[in-house]
Amino acid sequence: MAVSVWNIDPSHSAIAFSVRHMVVSKTRGRFTKWSGQLRFDAANPAASSVEVNIDPASLDTADAQRDAHLRSPDFLDIEKYPSASFSSRKVEVVAEDRYRVTGDLTLHGIRKQVVLDVTYEGAGKDPWGGERAGFVATTAIDRKDFGLVWNKALETGGVLVGDKVELTLEIEAVKQAAQVAA
Repeated sequence: MAVSVWNIDPSHSAIAFSVRHMVVSKTRGRFTKWSGQLRFDAANPAASSVEVNIDPASLDTADAQRDAHLRSPDFLDIEKYPSASFSSRKVEVVAEDRYRVTGDLTLHGIRKQVVLDVTYEGAGKDPWGGERAGFVATTAIDRKDFGLVWNKALETGGVLVGDKVELTLEIEAVKQAAQVAA
């Protein structure tokens, strides 16, 4: 089986994040504008790859004031860094339907290697004759590794914003139809 191309369907997918807030809870959010493509070979997953492009300005935590602060130079600085991306370098089989995808995450102008733990959720035909596949990927990053260092100390100890950011990607991808040679 050859590598097939799958376009991520953002209307049926999500990139979500969570980070500790004031040591006692987590703030959750998502990115609403992004795109991506998978090159997937079920018979030889090591030949697979993924590319994702994210618009950091589309950040949404359900709080307009917090979102504006996260877009500011204190955090993502979207005027200076209007895009973020992930590009895989290696795909490894961990177990049946489970993979480890190593790649480069570029965020806030800094590129670092990250590892995604991926579960293949399956595939099926949609009502329009297309084929869809689902994947869930998770990872955690240290925001300071990407130059996101703003914080405030709390009177009771600890800091306002945790360093560890948990990322979850829920992906539904649509297989590109094979092109017929003219």
